[in-house]
Amino acid sequence: MHVPDLPEPIAAYFAADRRDGRAVAQCFTDDAVVRDEGREHAGAAAIEAWKTAASARYRYTAEPLGIAREDDSDLVRARVSGDFPGSPAELRYRFRLAGERIVWLEVGG
Repeated sequence: MHVPDLPEPIAAYFAADRRDGRAVAQCFTDDAVVRDEGREHAGAAAIEAWKTAASARYRYTAEPLGIAREDDSDLVRARVSGDFPGSPAELRYRFRLAGERIVWLEVGG
């Protein structure tokens, strides 16, 4: 399967997502925000805790399928497969970048 060409910070996020919370948090600015499952996680420590908790609940992998530019965001479609109800699912990841880091991520269906 063809993996889309992703901006480096987004490619780094998907690579880190296969590792751990600390690796994921390092992809973000210090004041970044993640919105997932109706909750916001602000700052590096909260983002690390979010990823660590998600990994404890579910084992999953996210495979980017495509990317589009929309307003000031990069919208990535990804197939997420794992041990959660409804797997596999296609999710949308809306990223806003600040230089080489992520400043905003919203994960949704």
